[in-house]
Amino acid sequence: MAYKCIIIDDEELARRLLSNHLEQIKGFELVASCSSAIEASQLLQEHEIDLLFLDIEMPVLTGVDFFRNLRRKPQVIFTTAYRDYAVEGFELDAVDYLLKPITFARFFKALEKFRSLQEPRKKEEAPTAKTDDFIFVRKDRKQVKLLFDDIQYVEGLKDYIKIHTLIQAHIVKHSISSFYNLLDDRFIRTHRSYIVNTHKLTAFTKRDVEIGSVEIPIGNAYKEEVATFLRG
Repeated sequence: MAYKCIIIDDEELARRLLSNHLEQIKGFELVASCSSAIEASQLLQEHEIDLLFLDIEMPVLTGVDFFRNLRRKPQVIFTTAYRDYAVEGFELDAVDYLLKPITFARFFKALEKFRSLQEPRKKEEAPTAKTDDFIFVRKDRKQVKLLFDDIQYVEGLKDYIKIHTLIQAHIVKHSISSFYNLLDDRFIRTHRSYIVNTHKLTAFTKRDVEIGSVEIPIGNAYKEEVATFLRG
């Protein structure tokens, strides 16, 4: 099965170059090539996209602002003519950051990095199953049922996650990004290492949210999305 991709760049030549590069690599399908983030937003609602090639400097809405405010985030490779945006791009958990003009060799290296991040996840996470109000997670060689309503928050621990419930915590081999995509709309990511169940929030500030006595930080890359969600 091919990874589904979208190219977003306001420059036609840049879109054409990335499209030509992508055509030469097996296992990737270009769903659309968009000239603006606004154009791409509708496609992201209609299709399950695995990877975005996203320009940073675009009129009306920058690539960084667009990606930061996506509710469900595909993997992203940022493309730009400006080196200064690299730190901000990686704070958003970007797979890679490509500086224009983008050579095929550098493009190929970025896609190999993307593949290396995806393949282990497929093997590790295949046993995870989801329904409307609960999820099964693989733990200690068995599938454990967790009700969404029982999950307080989720903590990322490198290659593992720690799922905190009111009764106990479950440590599961899973990436936090892909686990987030399995949850429903009551959950929001507040930090690269934290997902919270908004139904369990007891207080919040500009810097953190609270669930009982537990304070969970709000990362800089997630502040706008969290603020928008909490304003409701």
